[in-house]
Amino acid sequence: MITLAIDASTYAGDVALLDESRVVAEENIAMKGADRERLMPAVVAVLQRSGLRVGDIDRVVCGAGPGSFTSLRIAGGIAKGISSGRGCPLYAAPSMALLVGGAGVRPGRYLAAIDALRGEFYIGLYDVLVDARVNELEPARLVSAIEVENVAAELGAKIVSPSPFDSSVVATPRARGVAALDDLLESRGPVDIGRWEPSYGRLAEAQVRWEATHGKPLSAG
Repeated sequence: MITLAIDASTYAGDVALLDESRVVAEENIAMKGADRERLMPAVVAVLQRSGLRVGDIDRVVCGAGPGSFTSLRIAGGIAKGISSGRGCPLYAAPSMALLVGGAGVRPGRYLAAIDALRGEFYIGLYDVLVDARVNELEPARLVSAIEVENVAAELGAKIVSPSPFDSSVVATPRARGVAALDDLLESRGPVDIGRWEPSYGRLAEAQVRWEATHGKPLSAG
């Protein structure tokens, strides 16, 4: 089975093409500050390097967040477009599971932590089994930045994060991490392509600023 996996939950975008659990090609690009959209060209690049075509893709897996609002929307749009055009299923993978699954860590318990800005972090709890499979124990939630290490200690977990913490594993969500998530994806099944959207975690920064300035919700008439 050929899987195209995409994640852009942080300011880095990551694309991987896998044949079963084997990574055939992958690409990592910067999302923030780019002068043009780089994620779709990264998809094209991995297909070209692998010698495969869009028609060879059997499923698409997209990092579902939470994380960067704009980057997640871009990744979600690309994933939905390819899945719809190809006529193959689209699966949504927690981006924190891709963070843990792609970090190459030893079996054990891990607290995934992604900077949510405003002095907060998204965290999620995962077990990595002896065969490298990743199980989700607690889905993403928001905590203050100063709580992250305390929560990890209370749960007996090691931190995996793009941000450096004491004794943490520094890593970013990697699309290749989907190889460790088959059980999780199959248990949830494919998403409804027409209705699915990534989990943004909270409102975009631009919307927050607009509402603060105007004193009303952006959706209000």
